[in-house]
Amino acid sequence: MTSSVTLAKWTLQQYHQMIAAGILDDQQVELLRGEIIEMAPEGPEHAQISTDAADYLRAVLGTRALVREAKPITLSNINSEPEPDIAIAEPWRDIYRTRHPYPENIFWLIEYANTSFKKDTDPKAKVYAAAGIPEYWVVNLKTLELIVMRHPQQDQYSSETKLTAGTIAPLAFPDLTIAVSQLLN
Repeated sequence: MTSSVTLAKWTLQQYHQMIAAGILDDQQVELLRGEIIEMAPEGPEHAQISTDAADYLRAVLGTRALVREAKPITLSNINSEPEPDIAIAEPWRDIYRTRHPYPENIFWLIEYANTSFKKDTDPKAKVYAAAGIPEYWVVNLKTLELIVMRHPQQDQYSSETKLTAGTIAPLAFPDLTIAVSQLLN
């Protein structure tokens, strides 16, 4: 006789009810494909480098986009509500008082990875691609490189580039130049 383990999947509505009821208080979690996943704690390097990068992006983008740090985004088509380190979204502050940004509101996402590299480049990349996020960047803090994933097709990105220096122009703002060093240091 064989037995199998079946995971209970949660809906976005159930997840929001748990948050409202305080069930998830004092827990760093996010919803990925219906599963409540613990988030790795941020070390000082991760916290400061991502903060500095967000400040830099705010200066570069000005009022063209809203730079949100460690805030949820709602990906209802794949039953997920992750909290990327940085989300560059349409600047709709009033709308985000009643709901989190949806995929169509997001220009690109950035995750900073130290201990979370495998999670950020596999399940999270697949979730973001499946949601149709056009561009996803992962900063590998161990190798000090920027991994740029673009052009989602189903649950993967068809383009991946690794950068350690130079500049990059995001797809949504091809006229902007972003210094890779400002994201890595």
